[in-house]
Amino acid sequence: MAITQAVCSSFKKELLEGVHNFQNGGDLFKIALYTSVATLGAATTSYTTGSQVSDSGQYVAGGGVLASQQTSLSTTVAIVDFANRSFTGVTLTARGALIYNSTEAKKAVCVLDFGADKTATSGTFTIQFPNFTKTEAILRIA
Repeated sequence: MAITQAVCSSFKKELLEGVHNFQNGGDLFKIALYTSVATLGAATTSYTTGSQVSDSGQYVAGGGVLASQQTSLSTTVAIVDFANRSFTGVTLTARGALIYNSTEAKKAVCVLDFGADKTATSGTFTIQFPNFTKTEAILRIA
């Protein structure tokens, strides 16, 4: 079992089919947290409850909504960004996360591998997204 960071293969195909709308006010995207025993990667096609972090404080099954989504074109690279996401009052340990499209049958977008277990104890767990640039944005299509 492993979490492997990847843009999900099914998502790439669905982009060509016009399934996902990343414009502000478009589809609703969420992020769910997973333990180190989860199996997530490029082959992941949709949100799953298996090996998800247990409910604690503000974190509940299904994760949380990603806000302030925006898109841009930086020279020849299309990029997507979200606001950082925090869950407060939590005691949890997560190894990775899944961003998925809640509007479109919970279809998987990408898997994030935190590189190691990350823990919050009676505190705040924050997912900080990279800079909104063509070399760092969380989603980049070149």
